[in-house]
Amino acid sequence: MNFPFFHHQALAFPGKAPQIFAAFALAASLLAPAATIAQQANGERLFFQRCGACHTIETGRNRAGPHLSNVIGRTAGNVEGARYSEALRNSGIVWDSGSLDTFLAAPRRTIPGTTMVVSVPNAAQRAAIITFLESR
Repeated sequence: MNFPFFHHQALAFPGKAPQIFAAFALAASLLAPAATIAQQANGERLFFQRCGACHTIETGRNRAGPHLSNVIGRTAGNVEGARYSEALRNSGIVWDSGSLDTFLAAPRRTIPGTTMVVSVPNAAQRAAIITFLESR
């Protein structure tokens, strides 16, 4: 594979290609937190657009669905005062990023009998929402 920029830099600075590559890798790693912050902001926006009509992130405040504060690590169907289908209550699911991703992609296929009707078919949107929920 030919990388003209790196090749050019290597010729201009003999023996310095590893240092040049390391500088680029460092710069990229410094931008990663900004990407995470952007994804969380996008996740928050998507959460309120896609989920906010039925769910909140305020502990103890349920709507048509349970609050989703501290949802990661929680057993499905376990929030006091929230209404759940029997199917979800008996599912035995402990929410993590993988189970949330599967459920949000197709709730009724994942847990037949659930009352959740909204799905998030776009994988990038699901990932952004889940990243936001992980931060709550």
